[in-house]
Amino acid sequence: MSLLKSFYGSTIGKKVSMALSGLVLVLFVLGHMAGNLKLFAGIDPSSGDYKIDDYGRFLRAIGAEMLGHSGVLWLVRVVLLACLVVHVVSGIQLARLNRRAKPIGYKNPKYRSANAASRTMLYGGLFLLVFIVFHIFHFTTGQLHFSGFVEGQVYANVFYAFRNVFTAGFYVASMGLLAAHLYHGTWSMFQTLGVDTPSWNHGIRTAAKLVALALFVGFSSVPVAIAVGALPAPVETSNIGH
Repeated sequence: MSLLKSFYGSTIGKKVSMALSGLVLVLFVLGHMAGNLKLFAGIDPSSGDYKIDDYGRFLRAIGAEMLGHSGVLWLVRVVLLACLVVHVVSGIQLARLNRRAKPIGYKNPKYRSANAASRTMLYGGLFLLVFIVFHIFHFTTGQLHFSGFVEGQVYANVFYAFRNVFTAGFYVASMGLLAAHLYHGTWSMFQTLGVDTPSWNHGIRTAAKLVALALFVGFSSVPVAIAVGALPAPVETSNIGH
């Protein structure tokens, strides 16, 4: 425990902790986006329900024999929460260390640019933290869903939320900020983990851009499609809510 505390107490320890927790969160976001795209899949003839609703029930049923209904899902949530806490705390602490180390009157343009990027990552990350809390209360628990939230009816809950163009616009803007954060964060993560060579840097930067763009398009496609009427209104299905 003392070794772990000593490691995290160092600047490199904080950077590695932030990079690894960020990697877990990026992988989760990619999986979450892929799941969201099931909204475009419509109704499954075999189950008589929306495929996105079947997917939601599947997630809650994983490992039910060992951990009970939604047990694995809650375990994943705990791990993600731990990674989020580590990521946010490490980011705030590193930003404070950078601010303390800032030379007074330093005029190097590259330093000013790096410092601006750091501030953007910090404040953008704090906004995303607030957004995550809102998103949980909006779609997971439903307290902030003011358009007839019904647990288990994923398609209907998402449709009626994004039928409001202001809500849809807020989510699209938030996804733009998330994409920018992930682009800069992914690039920094590889540097922190030692993958920083001239022969690889161009490919890494390109991959980070493509991942960020894919996430933005994937997440934004749902609210945009609903807001413009490209996705149909929910219909009664045979198994909804079961």
